[in-house]
Amino acid sequence: MSLILCLETTTTNCSVALSQMGKTIALKEDLSEGYSHGELLHQYIAAVLKEAGYSLKDLNAVAVSKGPGSYTGLRIGVSSAKGLCYAHEIPLIAIETLKSLASQVNLEGIQNIIPLLDARRMEVYSAVYDSAFAEIRETRAEIIDENSFTEYLDRGKTVFIGNGVEKFKSICKHSNALFIIDALPSAREMASLAEHAFQDKKIEDLAYFEPYYLKDFMVTQPKKKS
Repeated sequence: MSLILCLETTTTNCSVALSQMGKTIALKEDLSEGYSHGELLHQYIAAVLKEAGYSLKDLNAVAVSKGPGSYTGLRIGVSSAKGLCYAHEIPLIAIETLKSLASQVNLEGIQNIIPLLDARRMEVYSAVYDSAFAEIRETRAEIIDENSFTEYLDRGKTVFIGNGVEKFKSICKHSNALFIIDALPSAREMASLAEHAFQDKKIEDLAYFEPYYLKDFMVTQPKKKS
């Protein structure tokens, strides 16, 4: 019986789930707009374990959403996951954030699923999946315009999901476009993905694993006082 702790911290949603044999059995998350990962993550870990009647020593693995997403959120999630794995000598599983987000879509008759995470201004993190959630275009950071994703929209109904959708909806007029606005990645959808990875022994190297930032972290220097 596999018991996997799932951590999702790539956006403003601080989300923790406990999965058993690929099914979510406990979930705790904060969907507010503020970044509260540093304060809440370990509280939520303790809460889901207590709710399900387990402890850290019962875990078989820890799964973490690997990005792309918030630099700070990714650092907190990955650091916490690696620390738990090291302390309890259990494997680390990395889950593609955009695939997890795409997994929230449950609609019939669609051709493509395109998760969009806000990357500031008119830029988004995106990938393209078919209706079976197989990746058909790799993850990118890209600036969107009215012609973005036309090759996929021309093939059939295409669902856009994520907190980057609203900016695209305002400029996309294609009749095949469907929009799920403001959805955020959640640890809930990580359960089945983590179970498949665990069974297939797709395990990360604790010493070398790093989050998938996709873009360089930019630090703005404060202006000098005159």
